[in-house]
Amino acid sequence: MSRIDNASPGGRFLGKILTHAPTNRRQHLSHMSTPEPPREASGQRLRESGLVGKGFTSDVYAWGEGRVLKVFHAWVPAATVKREFRLARAVYAAGIPTPAVFDLVEIKGRLGIVFERVDGPSMLTYTQARPWTLFRVVRQLAELQAQIHGCPAPLEIPTQRDWIAHGIAAAPDSSTAEKEAALRCLAGLPDGTALCHGDFHPENVILSARGPVVIDWTSATRGDPLGDVACTSRLIQNAGLPPWTPRYMHILLQCSRTFLHRAYLQRSLELHAGTRQQIAAWQAPLAVAAKSWRVPGTPNPS
Repeated sequence: MSRIDNASPGGRFLGKILTHAPTNRRQHLSHMSTPEPPREASGQRLRESGLVGKGFTSDVYAWGEGRVLKVFHAWVPAATVKREFRLARAVYAAGIPTPAVFDLVEIKGRLGIVFERVDGPSMLTYTQARPWTLFRVVRQLAELQAQIHGCPAPLEIPTQRDWIAHGIAAAPDSSTAEKEAALRCLAGLPDGTALCHGDFHPENVILSARGPVVIDWTSATRGDPLGDVACTSRLIQNAGLPPWTPRYMHILLQCSRTFLHRAYLQRSLELHAGTRQQIAAWQAPLAVAAKSWRVPGTPNPS
């Protein structure tokens, strides 16, 4: 497998991903029903907390010893936050390397989730400091994704087919005919039982001292690994970097995107039984569904 430089927190070969749930993790399964109403948290405490990260949908603050609070922007629907809370608990309980989930809170009308704090750069941040590692990192991304696919998905997680079909039905700016065509394509694609992340890209992998840790499981499903590869394939080909990413990274991505995609697909197909044509078959339904998943203010990856 590819190696990340030893200078990095994740600087070692990828270990075998945990495929069983230790006793303390299985205890989380008892809380997998609909989350209780969020606890009220102090706005003063949030103001006094240090910002440790930010994303398109949320900001992350230090929240006591060994914990962080992911506070979602006010426009994010409560159902989306509760979905992430529920799915993140299920994935953690299944034994996947992901932060523990502690609480659902509300601060002045904004919902947040309290997670275990995991220190280390994301794969994207790591490559910003070491652009020459970009191709090694994208191959390692494929390897980590394949290991996740080797883990059976918890039954609490929705099916990939249902998740994509729901996205197609909710897609704005798509005609009835376009939606029906996308659903027909989806109907001809295989089901599966693998754990699929649904939004797997370098910003969602933290290179910690204990190895890679995967975050942001809002789009997690139970389905076909090649469908999940197709999601990441689409992101590598079309998605833009966050606006706060250094300009040279935007230029580097623009120049290398085709080759990065080729490297990712090549490594993915070495690790999965399948073909490029089978991956490509997912793209038509994903293109329509993704219109309903797009974050406001970001480009539409077409």
